[in-house]
Amino acid sequence: MTSDAPVEARPPGGKTFFGHPRALSTLFLTEMWERFSFYGMRAILVLYLTASVADDGLAIRESTANAVYGTYNAMVYLMALPGGWVADRLIGARRSVLWGGVVIAAGHYVMAIPARWTVFAGMALIVLGTGLLKPNIPTMVGDLYDRDSPRRDAGFSIFYMGINLGAFIAPLVTGFLGEKINWHLGFGAAAIGMTFGVLQYVRGRRNLGEAGAQPVDPLLGADRRRALTRIGLVTLAVLVLLAVLALAGLFTVNSVVNLLTIVTVLVTIGYFARILTDQEISGTERSRMKAYLWLFVFAAAFWLIYDQAGSVLNIFAADKTDRDVLGFTFPASWLQSVNPILIIIGAPLAAWLWLRLGHRVSTPVKFAVGLVLNGLSFVLMAAAAQAAVGADLVSPWWLVAVYAIQVAGELSLSPVGLSATTKLAPVKYASQMLGLWFLATAVGDAIGGQVARLAESWPEPTYFLTFGLASVALGLGALMFARQIRQLMAGIH
Repeated sequence: MTSDAPVEARPPGGKTFFGHPRALSTLFLTEMWERFSFYGMRAILVLYLTASVADDGLAIRESTANAVYGTYNAMVYLMALPGGWVADRLIGARRSVLWGGVVIAAGHYVMAIPARWTVFAGMALIVLGTGLLKPNIPTMVGDLYDRDSPRRDAGFSIFYMGINLGAFIAPLVTGFLGEKINWHLGFGAAAIGMTFGVLQYVRGRRNLGEAGAQPVDPLLGADRRRALTRIGLVTLAVLVLLAVLALAGLFTVNSVVNLLTIVTVLVTIGYFARILTDQEISGTERSRMKAYLWLFVFAAAFWLIYDQAGSVLNIFAADKTDRDVLGFTFPASWLQSVNPILIIIGAPLAAWLWLRLGHRVSTPVKFAVGLVLNGLSFVLMAAAAQAAVGADLVSPWWLVAVYAIQVAGELSLSPVGLSATTKLAPVKYASQMLGLWFLATAVGDAIGGQVARLAESWPEPTYFLTFGLASVALGLGALMFARQIRQLMAGIH
């Protein structure tokens, strides 16, 4: 009897995790706790930034807070690129995940300190730590399966459940603590969650075999010293730039947000140019990268809308929904748990569906469906916003319905995109390609943060309808060209 999993993925005794390699359970739980910390903090971030000083908030304008939120998310995913490189060339995926978790926990603990400066210092640490952790766990999941196995998408869908289990629990905990008691207590709960994740990972590493134990393309000797020197110089240059901006009076929230948005887009363009012109990759790999460029654009457009759940939709929940249940007004951030619980329910169904359909439905078609559904969710949100015109509070079921449509779209695109990235990746770029996949989220969130500024000045129904219809149109366009994109994928489904 043969297996899709490599020999090293099966521990002694042949134990499995829902029929998959046992190592998947360690990665599942590590990701679950990391997402608990991330989504727990995210659920209350914009609410804290916009809360009045009397409510212990920072009293930042909604448009600026939305841009900060989008840029923070973008930086989290942008740093996945250097995080993947560090794993590939210096310390391996396994140690990158460990050190990333430690730095993330430190960032959340800093945010738990009750002072105005700690939120930005903490976010900076979380960005650095997530860059190390985030791209390398999926790489290790991909190592558990053959490159084009139908079970691969199913395994990633189960892994995706871990993400959303943590994302479901987190807002319920941090939202209650943050909104009802103290914002920094909510941030502290996120810190404890990440600490659990690190401890679990250390304890369960024996299940991983050789997955991620060594860099796939290590730098040695003089090359390693030269790379470390360059990293030090770049770090020093960034610190000098920040100091110059501060001395010139240009170190403001808006200037930093705008600069980081531009950097995100330029890094993306540069990275694709580098891979596509690399003479060391084969013609087949280059063709697959051209297909991946289209998938990247579709994914960025998807996240531009989808990730406004934590900013524009979160503020809508706080200001324009009736959250009173039997005399108790539940925290607005609790609605952030709707999305992940629906994914927990839907992920096994998606895993079953992709296994059942096999290669009959291609990756580009799945992406097109995701874009159309995402757009329809904003069309429905336009109706909700119209119902709220005149200062009337609307039912939170509007948001539940919006999130349900978005979840269907996410399950068509996100876990499939993770899997497609590991399949289409040139061998030379391995973990870095997972960083490139997360860069799609970075671009979507960075541009989305700027777009979300419009929600404060445009009529809300117009805002939601405009971007909803744009996503539907892009999805239909993706469907029209799905066959051509699949041909570029050169045998990968």
